[in-house]
Amino acid sequence: MSFTMHGVGVSAGIAIGHAHLVSHALLEVAHYNIPDQLVESEVARFNHAVNTVAKDLENIRDNLPSNAPAEMGAFISTHLMILSDRALSEAPKDIIVNENCNAEWALKLQMDDLVAQFDEIDDAYLRERKFDVVQVVERVIKVLLGHPGQASLSRQEQSIILVAHDLSPADAIQFKQHQFAAFITDVGGATSHTAILARSLNIPSIVALHHARGLIQNGELIIVDGQQGVVIIAPDKDTLAEYRLKQEQWELEQQKLKRLKQTKAVTLDGTAIELHANIEIPEDVAQSKAAGATGVGLYRTEFLFMNRRDWPTEEEQFLAYRQVAEAMKGMPVTIRTLDIGADKQIDPESARTCANPALSLRAIRLCLAEPQLFHAQLRAILRASHYGKVKILIPMLCNQGELRQTMHLIDRAKQSLRDEKIPFDELVPVGGMIEIPAAAIAADVFARKLDFLSIGTNDLIQYTLAIDRTDDTVAHLYQPLHPAVLQLIERTIKAAHKAGKPVSVCGEMAGDARLTRMLLGFGLRQFSMHPANILAVKRQVLQTSLPKLSLMVRKILSSPDSEKIEPLLNKLNA
Repeated sequence: MSFTMHGVGVSAGIAIGHAHLVSHALLEVAHYNIPDQLVESEVARFNHAVNTVAKDLENIRDNLPSNAPAEMGAFISTHLMILSDRALSEAPKDIIVNENCNAEWALKLQMDDLVAQFDEIDDAYLRERKFDVVQVVERVIKVLLGHPGQASLSRQEQSIILVAHDLSPADAIQFKQHQFAAFITDVGGATSHTAILARSLNIPSIVALHHARGLIQNGELIIVDGQQGVVIIAPDKDTLAEYRLKQEQWELEQQKLKRLKQTKAVTLDGTAIELHANIEIPEDVAQSKAAGATGVGLYRTEFLFMNRRDWPTEEEQFLAYRQVAEAMKGMPVTIRTLDIGADKQIDPESARTCANPALSLRAIRLCLAEPQLFHAQLRAILRASHYGKVKILIPMLCNQGELRQTMHLIDRAKQSLRDEKIPFDELVPVGGMIEIPAAAIAADVFARKLDFLSIGTNDLIQYTLAIDRTDDTVAHLYQPLHPAVLQLIERTIKAAHKAGKPVSVCGEMAGDARLTRMLLGFGLRQFSMHPANILAVKRQVLQTSLPKLSLMVRKILSSPDSEKIEPLLNKLNA
């Protein structure tokens, strides 16, 4: 019988194929007691499993195929780092000894504790790193249970769609020798490594389906619509024909888009638009340049700080930032300073609980509370500015006091480099992220005192509407087209223009081609997005005449109702 499931589409496109179920070892974990005389051998069994997985991951990393996405090696290195952390490699052994339990159960208990800590993190990107911990644990448990590697896929003409509770980068590498058209998972979010991997592979993918692994049968015919976040299981003849046509149309559109790579983003009336890329690791630069990005509008530096017990050194940070600056060959690189929450400490064991982390010590607040950490990062960014067109972006600014403290610390970092005769760009631009409603309302003041503004729409929407978009119970209320959100965005763009300062949008709204014309009508001339979205947004730019937007955009801004904005947006894009 045919039925439909809905999740979060993280990589667009349409795939039609037969399901291949990836085993979920965590579901098979049972609890049993270990006699005192066998506890030592149980600990040894655990050590053997950890070492086996470490060697396996190292082998995969060292033998990555030449056509593997650049992110793959970094993700597998991250999993190796997680595996070597005492929280996973040592703490379960204490549980085995203290509770006389089997290794699988001890590891699962420790994993549950770590996942609970990650769930307290406000930042969506960092919160979803819990799935990396689960993926590593799943791999160790498979060894403990005596499972062989992933079951081989039979070579067949039909496309294969992987159906998993979760899918790690290492799993994907092992499957990559076979042709699979899509993957869907029960867990994950828009910023999970699974999602990033899907976009890198450029295949349709949906996460957060919750029960797909349990409801879909092996070999069952399914349709994956990554654009709509829809999975259709056992489609009827008419539905199958409809989606085969949609699939052909989608593939044709992608071929057309590829022709735009070398075309400059200019509107029909001759206005040049900057399309920049959001990146997370230095290896993302290759994909960004391949998509035709004219700069990096947001370099998230959190990746350097994840899954470790100590802060990265200044030198380690400098080398990563310099690598990106040099690779962009004179194009702008906007490096955002550390944006993590107060409840995310270096050592998970020392993490403090927080009743409401979204309103607590995070982003610039945390950096100002940890001046040594901030000083090292600022020095690293400033040093990298000698090797390219680097800009510094400060996240989550809320008031002028924070800005004054930040500028003082930047001046202090500059002076320390002058004292050591280390070269840097004395005129490196400093900008601020507008992602708190208070900052958007005071955007004119920030625009006068900063070199540029960048609107972080993800948090701006979340804070304006008091909605956590990663919370399934309220995610349906997350509305980018809410009148208050649109007015705050337009107000910020107008304030930047009045002050003669550049302004960009670097949240997910920038990469949604459906919103491109509206944002252009607001006056936006610089977009920053995931590289996979650049060509679709560029096409909208090339087909837009700015003078023709003004009337419809005024109607959108004056509308008090989100439901009335939707048809206006459709007319704007017609």
